[in-house]
Amino acid sequence: MAPTQRHRWFGLGDTGQHTRIAALRRFAVDTALAEFEARYPRVRLGPIVALVAAFDEEKNIGGVLKAMPTMVGDLEVSTLVMVDGGTDNTAQVALDAGVYTCVFPVNLGHGAALRTGYQLAADHGARYVVTLDADGQNDPAELPTLVQPLLDDAADLVIASRRLGVDQTTDRFRRAGVKVYDRVLNAILSQSVSDSSNGYRAFSIEVLNDIVPHLIQDQYQTAEVVIMTSGRGWRITQRPTVWHPRASGTSKKGGNLFFGFQYGRVIATTWLRVTFGNRSRG
Repeated sequence: MAPTQRHRWFGLGDTGQHTRIAALRRFAVDTALAEFEARYPRVRLGPIVALVAAFDEEKNIGGVLKAMPTMVGDLEVSTLVMVDGGTDNTAQVALDAGVYTCVFPVNLGHGAALRTGYQLAADHGARYVVTLDADGQNDPAELPTLVQPLLDDAADLVIASRRLGVDQTTDRFRRAGVKVYDRVLNAILSQSVSDSSNGYRAFSIEVLNDIVPHLIQDQYQTAEVVIMTSGRGWRITQRPTVWHPRASGTSKKGGNLFFGFQYGRVIATTWLRVTFGNRSRG
């Protein structure tokens, strides 16, 4: 668990420590952004940005980047890799692939990497952003299917669903957990989402500009995004997808029990934030 999340969860009162951690995190992000701007001065990204957050995925990310489409219809697709620190050669693999690459000097968390990626995409001309994993579980060839409801102005957020499509993994406990938490989310949000933890998603830039200032989770952020998007009145839909086993290695999210606990915690705390925020606005 990231230090800032641990302090939030247990309610530790060392505000000086919190301030120091926040300053160090801001320094790490600012360093990465400055390096990105120096590497790609005055860059203009395509209307569609494929955003990949990667932590120690040198063995997997190359195949993902090679399979990434460069066009959806007549719209250019730019690939942006957020390298979330790490100790392996992920950054060099991304650079060698010729994609836009932003490198954190330290590991800040998947959610933190995505938030910075959203900022870069918005600042450099993106109209649509698609997030997908670096481990090979999402098929980049399905990206046009996810983007299409946005292009048709039929949705603001599109979530890929392995439950509507094909799940090629064999972890029954994780599958059961997906179903349980989807029922919880659908009950509290009056939505009909079948795979809320799937990180393969397509956003309009308008929804990202609206929700990103309200996102705080550094890990296990997939539920937070769904709750915040729904709570702020944006349209959500889903499309079937194929969920592949990891190309190699193991998940960085921890074991099933730990992941389930953290995912449930994020649902509860985000729902409370949205609920009380809506009441205060009313």
